[in-house]
Amino acid sequence: MRASFKGKTTTDNSRSTAASFGVPVGDFKLRASVTDATLVNGPSLNGLTLSVEKPGSFIIDYDVPKKDFRFQFMNTVRVAEKPLSLTYIHNKGDNRTILEGTLTFDPCNKFSANYAVGPGNCKLKYSYVHGMLNTFEPSYDFSKNSWDLAVSRKVYGGDVLKATYQTSSRLLGLEWSLNSTLSGCAKFSASVNLSDESKVPKLTAETTWNFDM
Repeated sequence: MRASFKGKTTTDNSRSTAASFGVPVGDFKLRASVTDATLVNGPSLNGLTLSVEKPGSFIIDYDVPKKDFRFQFMNTVRVAEKPLSLTYIHNKGDNRTILEGTLTFDPCNKFSANYAVGPGNCKLKYSYVHGMLNTFEPSYDFSKNSWDLAVSRKVYGGDVLKATYQTSSRLLGLEWSLNSTLSGCAKFSASVNLSDESKVPKLTAETTWNFDM
C-alpha cells in the first residue's frame, strides 16, 4: 500500500489537508482519497473519493457524497511517426467533457491542445526545452482571446523554479518546487495581481509526503 499526505496553507489564512491510500491489484490501482472535510466534526463521507486506475489507459473516480463519476481515458497513437497522446475526460454530474491532445515532435518540442465540448473553449500550448534546463511555454486561450506565458528552469538537481504571467487577469506568479530524497516534496509560490492597487502578493506553501506501507 502507498499512502500520500498533502498540506497547504496561504497568507489569507486558508488551510487544507488531503490524504490518499493506494493498493496495486494486478495491472490496476485502487485508491481512496480524503480531505479535511472528511474528519472535521467527526468522521464522515464528505471529501471521500474512490478511484480505480489502469496506468496509461483509464481512471474512474467516484465522489461518494455527491454520488458523481468522473471518467478519464488515455491512449497514444503515432502521427507521422510522432507520438500523439490523447485524453478524454467526462464529468457525469455537470455533463462536462474535455478533450486533450499532446503531439511530441522530439524531447524538446511539444504542442498540446485542450478543448471543452459544449462551450467550445479551446487552449493551445507550445512547450520548448532549451539545454535540458530551461522550458518556455507560451499558450493561447481562445475563450479569453489572450496569451499566457510560463518559463521554468531546473535548479539544484530536481528542483524547478517557474515564473508565469496571465495577460487576461494580469496575474504574475513565481513558484519554487523542491523534490526531496526523503519521500517528500514541497512547493512555495507567490502571486500578485498587477491590476490590484495594493499589489500585495499571495503566498502559498504546500508539502507532500509519500510512504510505502
